[in-house]
Amino acid sequence: MINNKIPETQLFYYQIVSQEGISMDYIIETNDITKKYGDFTAVNSVNLKVPRNSVYGVLGPNGAGKTTLISMLCTILRPTSGGATVNGYDVVKNAREVRASIGIVFQSRALDDILTGREHLEMHASLYGVPSNVRQKRIDEVLDLIALGKKADEYTKTYSGGMKRRLEIGRGLVHHPKVLFLDEPTLGLDPQTRENIWEYITKLNQEEDITVLMTTHYMEEADQLCDEVAIINQGQIIKSDSPINLKRELKADTITVKVDKPELFTEKVKTLDYVQKVFEDDSTIKLMVERGENLVPPLVNFANQNGVMVESIELQHPNLEDVFISYTGTKITGGR
Repeated sequence: MINNKIPETQLFYYQIVSQEGISMDYIIETNDITKKYGDFTAVNSVNLKVPRNSVYGVLGPNGAGKTTLISMLCTILRPTSGGATVNGYDVVKNAREVRASIGIVFQSRALDDILTGREHLEMHASLYGVPSNVRQKRIDEVLDLIALGKKADEYTKTYSGGMKRRLEIGRGLVHHPKVLFLDEPTLGLDPQTRENIWEYITKLNQEEDITVLMTTHYMEEADQLCDEVAIINQGQIIKSDSPINLKRELKADTITVKVDKPELFTEKVKTLDYVQKVFEDDSTIKLMVERGENLVPPLVNFANQNGVMVESIELQHPNLEDVFISYTGTKITGGR
Protein backbone atom coordinates (compact mmCIF):
# COMPACT_ATOMS: atom_id res chain seq x y z
CA MET A 1 0.00 0.00 0.00
CA ILE A 2 1.09 3.53 -0.77
CA ASN A 3 0.94 5.88 2.16
CA ASN A 4 -1.37 8.71 1.14
CA LYS A 5 0.70 11.13 3.21
CA ILE A 6 3.78 10.62 1.05
CA PRO A 7 4.43 13.75 -1.03
CA GLU A 8 3.39 13.51 -4.68
CA THR A 9 7.00 13.79 -5.86
CA GLN A 10 7.92 10.65 -3.91
CA LEU A 11 5.14 8.39 -5.18
CA PHE A 12 7.22 6.97 -8.05
CA TYR A 13 9.86 5.50 -5.77
CA TYR A 14 7.42 4.00 -3.28
CA GLN A 15 5.23 2.46 -5.97
CA ILE A 16 8.24 0.54 -7.21
CA VAL A 17 8.96 -0.81 -3.74
CA SER A 18 5.31 -1.85 -3.38
CA GLN A 19 5.62 -4.12 -6.42
CA GLU A 20 8.24 -6.43 -4.89
CA GLY A 21 5.64 -9.08 -4.09
CA ILE A 22 4.43 -9.45 -7.67
CA SER A 23 5.33 -12.84 -9.16
CA MET A 24 5.17 -12.97 -12.95
CA ASP A 25 6.97 -15.16 -15.44
CA TYR A 26 6.88 -12.31 -17.94
CA ILE A 27 7.54 -8.72 -16.98
CA ILE A 28 6.53 -7.37 -20.41
CA GLU A 29 3.67 -8.76 -22.49
CA THR A 30 2.13 -7.31 -25.63
CA ASN A 31 -1.15 -8.27 -27.24
CA ASP A 32 -1.33 -7.41 -30.95
CA ILE A 33 0.10 -3.98 -30.17
CA THR A 34 -0.12 -1.76 -33.25
CA LYS A 35 0.85 1.78 -34.15
CA LYS A 36 -0.38 3.48 -37.31
CA TYR A 37 0.32 6.90 -38.80
CA GLY A 38 -2.45 7.40 -41.32
CA ASP A 39 -2.11 4.62 -43.89
CA PHE A 40 1.37 3.67 -42.66
CA THR A 41 1.68 0.90 -40.08
CA ALA A 42 4.88 1.32 -38.08
CA VAL A 43 4.22 -1.60 -35.70
CA ASN A 44 1.85 -4.32 -36.83
CA SER A 45 0.14 -6.64 -34.31
CA VAL A 46 3.27 -7.42 -32.30
CA ASN A 47 3.14 -10.08 -29.59
CA LEU A 48 6.06 -10.33 -27.17
CA LYS A 49 6.63 -12.06 -23.85
CA VAL A 50 9.75 -10.86 -22.07
CA PRO A 51 10.88 -13.07 -19.16
CA ARG A 52 11.60 -11.37 -15.87
CA ASN A 53 15.30 -10.62 -15.18
CA SER A 54 16.36 -11.43 -18.75
CA VAL A 55 18.21 -9.43 -21.39
CA TYR A 56 15.82 -9.34 -24.33
CA GLY A 57 16.78 -7.98 -27.73
CA VAL A 58 14.65 -6.56 -30.52
CA LEU A 59 16.78 -6.93 -33.63
CA GLY A 60 15.99 -5.20 -36.89
CA PRO A 61 17.06 -2.71 -39.58
CA ASN A 62 16.41 0.98 -40.01
CA GLY A 63 12.68 1.70 -40.10
CA ALA A 64 11.65 -1.73 -38.79
CA GLY A 65 9.63 -0.28 -35.91
CA LYS A 66 12.01 -0.90 -33.00
CA THR A 67 11.94 2.59 -31.52
CA THR A 68 8.19 2.93 -32.07
CA LEU A 69 7.62 -0.33 -30.22
CA ILE A 70 9.59 0.62 -27.12
CA SER A 71 8.10 4.12 -27.18
CA MET A 72 4.68 2.51 -26.74
CA LEU A 73 5.99 0.26 -23.97
CA CYS A 74 7.44 3.35 -22.23
CA THR A 75 4.06 5.20 -22.58
CA ILE A 76 5.60 7.87 -24.82
CA LEU A 77 3.35 6.81 -27.70
CA ARG A 78 -0.21 5.53 -27.37
CA PRO A 79 -0.99 2.34 -29.31
CA THR A 80 -3.48 2.62 -32.16
CA SER A 81 -4.83 -0.80 -31.19
CA GLY A 82 -3.85 -3.77 -29.09
CA GLY A 83 -2.10 -3.32 -25.78
CA ALA A 84 0.70 -4.22 -23.42
CA THR A 85 1.59 -4.59 -19.77
CA VAL A 86 4.90 -3.68 -18.14
CA ASN A 87 5.58 -4.94 -14.61
CA GLY A 88 1.91 -5.89 -14.38
CA TYR A 89 0.63 -2.44 -15.39
CA ASP A 90 -1.32 -1.56 -18.52
CA VAL A 91 0.63 0.93 -20.65
CA VAL A 92 -2.51 2.98 -21.34
CA LYS A 93 -4.63 2.61 -18.21
CA ASN A 94 -1.71 2.68 -15.75
CA ALA A 95 0.81 4.85 -17.61
CA ARG A 96 2.03 6.57 -14.45
CA GLU A 97 2.78 3.27 -12.72
CA VAL A 98 4.56 1.98 -15.83
CA ARG A 99 6.80 5.05 -15.88
CA ALA A 100 7.61 4.49 -12.21
CA SER A 101 8.73 0.94 -13.02
CA ILE A 102 11.11 1.68 -15.89
CA GLY A 103 14.32 3.42 -16.85
CA ILE A 104 14.95 4.62 -20.42
CA VAL A 105 18.08 5.32 -22.43
CA PHE A 106 17.33 6.49 -25.96
CA GLN A 107 19.67 6.82 -28.93
CA SER A 108 19.90 10.60 -28.76
CA ARG A 109 22.24 11.94 -26.10
CA ALA A 110 20.46 13.91 -23.38
CA LEU A 111 23.18 15.17 -21.06
CA ASP A 112 23.84 18.74 -19.98
CA ASP A 113 27.52 19.59 -20.47
CA ILE A 114 27.54 22.09 -17.60
CA LEU A 115 26.44 19.51 -15.03
CA THR A 116 28.68 16.95 -13.38
CA GLY A 117 27.94 13.25 -13.48
CA ARG A 118 26.80 13.31 -9.87
CA GLU A 119 24.51 16.30 -10.51
CA HIS A 120 22.83 14.42 -13.35
CA LEU A 121 22.10 11.50 -11.04
CA GLU A 122 20.93 13.79 -8.24
CA MET A 123 18.51 15.57 -10.55
CA HIS A 124 17.09 12.30 -11.85
CA ALA A 125 16.77 10.85 -8.35
CA SER A 126 14.90 13.94 -7.23
CA LEU A 127 12.53 13.84 -10.23
CA TYR A 128 11.70 10.19 -9.49
CA GLY A 129 11.11 10.83 -5.82
CA VAL A 130 13.99 8.80 -4.40
CA PRO A 131 13.83 9.73 -0.68
CA SER A 132 16.54 12.14 0.42
CA ASN A 133 17.68 9.84 3.24
CA VAL A 134 18.70 7.10 0.76
CA ARG A 135 19.46 9.26 -2.29
CA GLN A 136 23.21 9.73 -1.82
CA LYS A 137 23.76 6.07 -1.00
CA ARG A 138 21.91 5.05 -4.13
CA ILE A 139 23.85 7.53 -6.28
CA ASP A 140 27.13 6.16 -4.93
CA GLU A 141 25.95 2.62 -5.72
CA VAL A 142 25.14 3.58 -9.29
CA LEU A 143 28.43 5.44 -9.76
CA ASP A 144 30.26 2.34 -8.62
CA LEU A 145 28.21 0.12 -10.92
CA ILE A 146 29.00 2.23 -14.00
CA ALA A 147 32.62 2.84 -12.89
CA LEU A 148 32.35 6.64 -12.82
CA GLY A 149 33.08 7.27 -9.15
CA LYS A 150 36.39 9.01 -9.86
CA LYS A 151 34.80 11.21 -12.52
CA ALA A 152 31.56 11.90 -10.67
CA ASP A 153 32.33 15.54 -9.86
CA GLU A 154 33.70 16.50 -13.27
CA TYR A 155 31.62 18.20 -15.94
CA THR A 156 30.15 15.80 -18.48
CA LYS A 157 31.60 17.86 -21.33
CA THR A 158 34.95 16.29 -20.37
CA TYR A 159 33.57 12.73 -20.63
CA SER A 160 34.35 10.37 -23.50
CA GLY A 161 31.50 8.91 -25.58
CA GLY A 162 31.59 5.68 -23.60
CA MET A 163 31.55 7.50 -20.27
CA LYS A 164 28.55 9.56 -21.37
CA ARG A 165 26.70 6.41 -22.38
CA ARG A 166 27.46 4.78 -19.04
CA LEU A 167 26.20 7.86 -17.23
CA GLU A 168 22.96 7.76 -19.22
CA ILE A 169 22.52 4.12 -18.27
CA GLY A 170 23.26 4.97 -14.64
CA ARG A 171 20.73 7.78 -14.70
CA GLY A 172 18.10 5.28 -15.86
CA LEU A 173 18.94 3.02 -12.90
CA VAL A 174 19.03 5.46 -10.01
CA HIS A 175 15.37 4.98 -8.99
CA HIS A 176 15.55 1.15 -8.88
CA PRO A 177 13.48 0.41 -12.02
CA LYS A 178 12.29 -3.10 -12.76
CA VAL A 179 12.85 -2.71 -16.51
CA LEU A 180 15.55 -0.77 -18.33
CA PHE A 181 14.88 0.11 -21.97
CA LEU A 182 17.99 0.67 -24.09
CA ASP A 183 17.46 1.97 -27.63
CA GLU A 184 20.57 1.18 -29.68
CA PRO A 185 22.81 1.52 -26.60
CA THR A 186 26.15 1.37 -28.45
CA LEU A 187 25.28 3.22 -31.66
CA GLY A 188 28.19 5.39 -32.81
CA LEU A 189 30.69 3.97 -30.31
CA ASP A 190 34.01 2.41 -31.30
CA PRO A 191 34.31 -1.41 -31.04
CA GLN A 192 36.27 -1.41 -27.78
CA THR A 193 33.87 1.00 -26.08
CA ARG A 194 30.94 -1.07 -27.34
CA GLU A 195 32.38 -4.16 -25.67
CA ASN A 196 32.82 -2.22 -22.44
CA ILE A 197 29.16 -1.17 -22.54
CA TRP A 198 28.21 -4.82 -23.09
CA GLU A 199 30.03 -5.71 -19.88
CA TYR A 200 28.13 -3.06 -17.93
CA ILE A 201 24.78 -4.20 -19.34
CA THR A 202 25.51 -7.79 -18.29
CA LYS A 203 26.68 -6.59 -14.87
CA LEU A 204 23.60 -4.50 -14.13
CA ASN A 205 21.29 -7.30 -15.27
CA GLN A 206 22.96 -9.64 -12.79
CA GLU A 207 23.61 -7.27 -9.89
CA GLU A 208 20.55 -5.03 -10.05
CA ASP A 209 17.97 -7.80 -10.55
CA ILE A 210 16.68 -5.90 -13.56
CA THR A 211 15.16 -6.84 -16.91
CA VAL A 212 16.80 -5.21 -19.93
CA LEU A 213 14.92 -4.75 -23.18
CA MET A 214 17.23 -3.39 -25.87
CA THR A 215 16.91 -2.61 -29.54
CA THR A 216 19.89 -3.10 -31.80
CA HIS A 217 20.92 -3.63 -35.39
CA TYR A 218 24.27 -5.11 -34.37
CA MET A 219 24.12 -8.90 -34.82
CA GLU A 220 27.12 -9.52 -32.58
CA GLU A 221 25.61 -7.39 -29.85
CA ALA A 222 22.36 -9.34 -29.84
CA ASP A 223 24.22 -12.65 -29.93
CA GLN A 224 26.59 -11.66 -27.11
CA LEU A 225 24.12 -10.09 -24.70
CA CYS A 226 20.62 -11.41 -25.21
CA ASP A 227 18.93 -14.38 -23.59
CA GLU A 228 16.25 -14.09 -26.25
CA VAL A 229 15.93 -12.16 -29.50
CA ALA A 230 12.88 -11.04 -31.47
CA ILE A 231 13.59 -10.31 -35.13
CA ILE A 232 11.46 -7.41 -36.36
CA ASN A 233 11.05 -6.37 -39.99
CA GLN A 234 8.57 -3.91 -41.50
CA GLY A 235 6.79 -3.59 -38.17
CA GLN A 236 6.25 -7.30 -37.59
CA ILE A 237 7.96 -9.87 -35.40
CA ILE A 238 8.97 -12.65 -37.76
CA LYS A 239 10.79 -14.92 -35.31
CA SER A 240 11.79 -15.00 -31.65
CA ASP A 241 13.91 -17.41 -29.65
CA SER A 242 17.29 -17.64 -27.97
CA PRO A 243 20.21 -16.80 -30.29
CA ILE A 244 21.54 -20.35 -30.05
CA ASN A 245 18.18 -21.88 -30.98
CA LEU A 246 17.73 -19.49 -33.90
CA LYS A 247 21.12 -20.49 -35.28
CA ARG A 248 20.54 -24.19 -34.68
CA GLU A 249 17.20 -24.05 -36.46
CA LEU A 250 18.85 -22.67 -39.58
CA LYS A 251 20.83 -25.90 -40.08
CA ALA A 252 23.00 -24.29 -42.71
CA ASP A 253 26.43 -22.82 -43.24
CA THR A 254 27.03 -19.71 -45.31
CA ILE A 255 29.57 -19.60 -48.12
CA THR A 256 30.25 -16.03 -49.21
CA VAL A 257 31.68 -15.81 -52.72
CA LYS A 258 32.91 -12.72 -54.53
CA VAL A 259 33.08 -13.23 -58.29
CA ASP A 260 33.71 -11.22 -61.45
CA LYS A 261 30.39 -12.24 -63.05
CA PRO A 262 27.81 -12.30 -60.25
CA GLU A 263 24.70 -12.54 -62.42
CA LEU A 264 26.05 -15.53 -64.36
CA PHE A 265 27.31 -17.26 -61.23
CA THR A 266 24.00 -16.71 -59.40
CA GLU A 267 22.05 -18.16 -62.30
CA LYS A 268 24.26 -21.25 -62.57
CA VAL A 269 24.74 -21.96 -58.85
CA LYS A 270 20.97 -22.15 -58.26
CA THR A 271 20.95 -25.40 -60.23
CA LEU A 272 23.14 -27.19 -57.68
CA ASP A 273 21.26 -29.60 -55.43
CA TYR A 274 23.32 -28.81 -52.34
CA VAL A 275 22.64 -25.05 -52.47
CA GLN A 276 19.58 -24.30 -50.34
CA LYS A 277 19.27 -20.55 -50.87
CA VAL A 278 21.12 -17.84 -52.79
CA PHE A 279 21.32 -14.14 -51.84
CA GLU A 280 23.05 -11.56 -54.03
CA ASP A 281 24.58 -8.28 -52.88
CA ASP A 282 26.41 -6.53 -55.75
CA SER A 283 29.39 -8.75 -56.61
CA THR A 284 29.07 -10.81 -53.41
CA ILE A 285 26.97 -13.97 -53.37
CA LYS A 286 25.85 -15.73 -50.18
CA LEU A 287 25.01 -19.42 -50.45
CA MET A 288 23.17 -21.33 -47.74
CA VAL A 289 24.44 -24.92 -47.63
CA GLU A 290 24.89 -27.84 -45.25
CA ARG A 291 28.37 -29.02 -44.28
CA GLY A 292 30.01 -26.14 -46.08
CA GLU A 293 33.55 -27.23 -45.23
CA ASN A 294 33.22 -29.96 -47.89
CA LEU A 295 31.88 -27.66 -50.59
CA VAL A 296 34.44 -24.88 -50.98
CA PRO A 297 36.70 -26.67 -53.54
CA PRO A 298 33.75 -27.98 -55.61
CA LEU A 299 32.27 -24.46 -55.80
CA VAL A 300 35.54 -22.97 -57.03
CA ASN A 301 35.78 -25.68 -59.69
CA PHE A 302 32.14 -25.14 -60.65
CA ALA A 303 32.74 -21.42 -61.13
CA ASN A 304 35.81 -22.05 -63.29
CA GLN A 305 33.92 -24.53 -65.44
CA ASN A 306 31.29 -21.87 -66.12
CA GLY A 307 33.74 -19.11 -66.99
CA VAL A 308 33.47 -17.29 -63.67
CA MET A 309 36.53 -16.18 -61.70
CA VAL A 310 36.30 -16.47 -57.91
CA GLU A 311 37.97 -13.46 -56.29
CA SER A 312 37.38 -14.62 -52.72
CA ILE A 313 35.47 -17.33 -50.87
CA GLU A 314 34.70 -17.61 -47.16
CA LEU A 315 32.93 -20.20 -45.03
CA GLN A 316 30.93 -19.23 -41.95
CA HIS A 317 28.83 -21.26 -39.59
CA PRO A 318 25.37 -19.79 -38.87
CA ASN A 319 25.14 -16.42 -37.12
CA LEU A 320 22.22 -14.10 -36.46
CA GLU A 321 22.76 -12.23 -39.73
CA ASP A 322 22.28 -15.50 -41.59
CA VAL A 323 19.10 -16.09 -39.59
CA PHE A 324 17.83 -12.61 -40.50
CA ILE A 325 18.67 -13.08 -44.18
CA SER A 326 17.00 -16.48 -44.16
CA TYR A 327 13.70 -15.03 -42.95
CA THR A 328 13.72 -11.71 -44.80
CA GLY A 329 15.89 -12.19 -47.89
CA THR A 330 17.87 -9.04 -47.00
CA LYS A 331 20.60 -8.07 -44.59
CA ILE A 332 20.36 -5.49 -41.83
CA THR A 333 21.58 -1.98 -42.56
CA GLY A 334 21.03 1.23 -40.63
CA GLY A 335 20.43 1.67 -36.97
CA ARG A 336 17.03 2.72 -35.86
